[in-house]
Amino acid sequence: MEEKDILKLIDHTQLQANATWEDIVSLCDEAVKYGTATVCIPQAYLKRVHDKYGDNLKLCTVIGFPLGYNSAHSKVVEAQDSIADGAEEIDTVVNISDVKNHRYDEVRKELKMIREACGDKLLKVIIETCYLTEEEKIELCKIVTEVKADYIKTSTGFGSAGATLADIELFKKHIGPDVKIKAAGGIRTIEDALAYAEAGCSRIGSSKVAPLIAAKYNL
Repeated sequence: MEEKDILKLIDHTQLQANATWEDIVSLCDEAVKYGTATVCIPQAYLKRVHDKYGDNLKLCTVIGFPLGYNSAHSKVVEAQDSIADGAEEIDTVVNISDVKNHRYDEVRKELKMIREACGDKLLKVIIETCYLTEEEKIELCKIVTEVKADYIKTSTGFGSAGATLADIELFKKHIGPDVKIKAAGGIRTIEDALAYAEAGCSRIGSSKVAPLIAAKYNL
């Protein structure tokens, strides 16, 4: 893969609590200029961004973020509100508490509810690998496949660690053929992003990589 092709995989991301409107506009302007897959922004900014950029920009947001222990109902409402405000892709944090207690039926039930709420919009399930055992990761690969999510995603970027190539290889062994992989968390260099793309990730969440590629190639 050419380095410039990575831009088409990037969810150009700004999820910091103190992000201002100027920060969000800067991110979105970069995304339009560089041709990234989406911008991933807080739900609070979706409608303003959609009103400003319209169809020139694909919007992604996060729900149950970043800890995942919100109620299933609240996540469903977040998803519905986000879609109404212009989001085309939803990244939801799995209920990590339920995973650690091995309440997998509850995890499955919640994700089915969110899948239904998302309708034809893309759903990515963030499993926050840094907190999980290998057994728990494998079980979540199976559940994400069962509920027909579009992606399994490694990390929020707010946990104790982010994506690893070892986890990508584990996912590839245990997800179904219709589930894609998004790597996020700690991907800060072009070399990092290229490694994840070549490992099989269809999306890469990063706030750093797109501007680095643009600067390198004078885009």
